[in-house]
Amino acid sequence: MTTIKIGGVPEHFNLPWHFAIEDGAFEKEGIDLQWQDVPEGTGRMSKLLRTQELDVACILTDGIVKDIIAGNPTRILQVYVASPLLWGGVHAPGTIEAEKTQQLEDGKFAISRYGSGSHLMSYLLAKRHGWDIEDLSFELVNTLDGAVDALSQNKAQLFLWERYMTQPIVDQGIFKRLETIATPWPSFVIAATQDCISEKEEALGKMLAIINRYTADFKQIPSIDRTIASHYDLQVGDVQQWLLRTEFSDDQLWNSTVDKIIEEFSAVGIIDRKVALDELIYDIPNTDEEE
Repeated sequence: MTTIKIGGVPEHFNLPWHFAIEDGAFEKEGIDLQWQDVPEGTGRMSKLLRTQELDVACILTDGIVKDIIAGNPTRILQVYVASPLLWGGVHAPGTIEAEKTQQLEDGKFAISRYGSGSHLMSYLLAKRHGWDIEDLSFELVNTLDGAVDALSQNKAQLFLWERYMTQPIVDQGIFKRLETIATPWPSFVIAATQDCISEKEEALGKMLAIINRYTADFKQIPSIDRTIASHYDLQVGDVQQWLLRTEFSDDQLWNSTVDKIIEEFSAVGIIDRKVALDELIYDIPNTDEEE
């Protein structure tokens, strides 16, 4: 049995992994897949990959590209969710008078971790509105619950997070949604440490074959909208919208995608050099799994 330690955010994107684990799909292929929820998001997962507390992560594309360029000994195995992440994104305290993001130029951003999506996207938001990047300030909140506390206590005035996971908080009036932003690249990729690749490549190939089969079938599961809504405390209508716009993938990352990420984050000083695609990805030979 080959052990693979994998992490991801506790959100609906990763439900296929839990279904596969519950079905014993990995175990049947000789893989002990040990899932770890990482509510702090991409910044935390990047650190766990660096320290090898995780072998694999389902992680935001822009975040791991940025961290690999910064020296993380990890490689992207494939795209996991091809559709853009809808940051819906830009939230303010529910009681605030502001109705537009532009009114909060001097506000502090709540972020889960430095290097996380909530941190990186704040720079793109600032660029979008013509704000001075040097003036941005941040409140470290770790998790979505931490962001609720920070905005409720006015320790921060802006927070970027996935649109559907924050919908219940908006519905309760705790957050006010000011605008939405879709990332101009795929949402999530599957990345593995170089040590894991060198030691467990065959098992990783089997792992990818299994999860790709589960994601291919995921949206056709009877009553999947109700299952997701119940599991993550969401409204069925919101889940149905999410299912319509979410596209899982088994493709590799494209050069044009990497170029776009580097272009956007170089413009705000987050990435300081260009890299070749082969410095970021690793292609594992396709494993045709017996069904």
